[in-house]
Amino acid sequence: MTNELTETLASTSLLQPSKRRRIPVVGTVAYAVLAGYVLLAIIGPLVMPYPPNQLNVGPRLAPPGPEFWMGTDALGRDLLSRVIAAIRPALLAAATATAIALVVGTLFGLAAGYWRGAVDGILSRIVDFLFAVPEYLLAILVLAVLGSGLLNAAIAIGIVFIPRFARTVRGSTLEIMSRNYIDAARLSGRGGAWIMTRHLLPNIASPLVVITAINLSTATGAYAALSFLGFGVRPPDADFGSMIADSLQYLTADAWVVVPPAVAFVVLILAINLAGDALRDRLDPRSVSR
Repeated sequence: MTNELTETLASTSLLQPSKRRRIPVVGTVAYAVLAGYVLLAIIGPLVMPYPPNQLNVGPRLAPPGPEFWMGTDALGRDLLSRVIAAIRPALLAAATATAIALVVGTLFGLAAGYWRGAVDGILSRIVDFLFAVPEYLLAILVLAVLGSGLLNAAIAIGIVFIPRFARTVRGSTLEIMSRNYIDAARLSGRGGAWIMTRHLLPNIASPLVVITAINLSTATGAYAALSFLGFGVRPPDADFGSMIADSLQYLTADAWVVVPPAVAFVVLILAINLAGDALRDRLDPRSVSR
């Protein structure tokens, strides 16, 4: 009887060792690639073979070779140096935009979910309005007021992304507000600020981290799109969108010119996406790690 009971319990999760969530190999590679991009953004000027904006360092539109590994552009600038230089504005714009959306969206969501009523109604209508306007159109409207540039583009993208964070935080806050320990904190005389910082924020930290990681790739792509349209860093500085835009006119004769910035941009987006997926699998208890 004892052996049968032990076998029965062993077949359930009661006696089985807890399985730790492991980061899959793809996630590990994504983290490594992303770390490499961040490192290049920091030490880029030290490893660039040529100044990225220097004209005529080589022949115009020189193909990739031993001297110029990625070739040169139409102005004789080294493409490898310009690709490395383009990493920093891409990461800075994505990080700044996501930080703006995270802070403002979290404040909106916490206020709406905690106070509800009229506060929830007003903030929800603001979020609904931002959702109603197409994202890129709203970003361009903001840039029409602020002007082009790296910081202004990041602010525009941050404003566009506020509703994503606000809705996530509001939904999580409404769920947590129904818990007994929230009622106990209120009955003990705790104020709203104390409850938000001690109970609400710690309990919504995991979904916030996940949505932040996922939106970093979207912000990177959004900045590249705005840069492609001429709203990014000002010439002659390099970023992926403007480099791709400038090279499109040479697609028929020198198609390889568009390859370095396009491939570097795609790899960056893919690394951020895969790293975000791996982080979500690790933090989200509903996801199943394979």
